[in-house]
Amino acid sequence: MLPKHRISTHPGEILLEEFLKPLEISQSELARHIGVKPGVINEICNERRAVSPRMALLLAKAFRVSPEFWSGLQADYDLTRAMQDNECKQAARMVKAVV
Repeated sequence: MLPKHRISTHPGEILLEEFLKPLEISQSELARHIGVKPGVINEICNERRAVSPRMALLLAKAFRVSPEFWSGLQADYDLTRAMQDNECKQAARMVKAVV
């Protein structure tokens, strides 16, 4: 269930706090391991880049979780951000009024 009054946690925060820090892996080490530029991992961890389907596959393989885990985190984040957007709130009210 998605939170109604806050934005879901960005997958980059999950990557940093639940995977990299506990496993004592640097962003550069992860980038090298999965074959991407270190700036890509840094942008994800700093919530300036989304987890793409390709990145979800790479992260899934690196951490032995499903790609759906990463893409699901991104989808939840994107949906809750959209729900906070006034334009989306207005559209949701219009839909409820019609239904």
